Amino acid sequence: MSHLAVIQTPNQPYHLVKEINGKYFEIESISTLSDALSMHMGAFRKLYEAAGTKEVKGKLLAPVAADTEVWGAGVTYQRSRDARKEESGIPDVYQLVYEADRPELFFKATARRTVGHEGEIGIREDAKTSVPEPEVAIVVNKFSELIGMSICNDMTSRNIEGENPLYLSQAKIYFGSNALGPMIRPIWEIVDHDKLDIYAKIERGGSIIWQAETSLKSLNRSFDDLIDYLFKCQHFPVGVVLSTGTGIVPPLDISLLAGDLVTITVDQIGTLVNKVVLTPEDINERLK
Repeated sequence: MSHLAVIQTPNQPYHLVKEINGKYFEIESISTLSDALSMHMGAFRKLYEAAGTKEVKGKLLAPVAADTEVWGAGVTYQRSRDARKEESGIPDVYQLVYEADRPELFFKATARRTVGHEGEIGIREDAKTSVPEPEVAIVVNKFSELIGMSICNDMTSRNIEGENPLYLSQAKIYFGSNALGPMIRPIWEIVDHDKLDIYAKIERGGSIIWQAETSLKSLNRSFDDLIDYLFKCQHFPVGVVLSTGTGIVPPLDISLLAGDLVTITVDQIGTLVNKVVLTPEDINERLK
């Protein structure tokens, strides 16, 4: 078993390497994820499979490059459709997009807005209710070839989107709203990649307050369909990461609090763990 990992080294902030049993190895001619996603999968796979002799040390980061775009898909599971209808004052739009040929697709995050395994995810100070959305993320090269899979926590301010679907970007795109990782499993190493089980839980004060599971078998869209629509009228010169939507949604009486721990596990891919913190309204001033 191996993974594509992104590590921080003294000379490179987003260095793509091959991970084997906790050790990192250089991939010849490849420096970043963007380099890998600028190649045809066959050419990259040859370089990847040849790697494993030159070890390198570094700190594990989210599996992105400095110029990576992370996109999201919504209402791709029946559970997600039902949850959105429960939350929203305008429920019909979710039923319509669930049944439509064209999926809901939205821009989610840049590298700067993405944290990795054991990073801190945020809940908006101005949101009344916030929830994790455990999802499988697919990693696609510039030629729209699926090269690997990872795990995404598409954090959502539930009451903000529920008030009006046009507030979706505020509910989903803010500082600390996206976690990705821990690494990327190459697609050629995954058995039945469209049937993987997904598990999630929220812990508070050492106790589990919510847990659930689903499977990619329940996804209402194929990966090919999502990729095809994502690439329509779009240009991704260094590839793209697409989070494919959630089939696990906490009930309405569950909302994240600072200090909570969110754990998402996907068979054959790994486990993503993140601590919840508050994203204050004046975060821009605080980070100047």
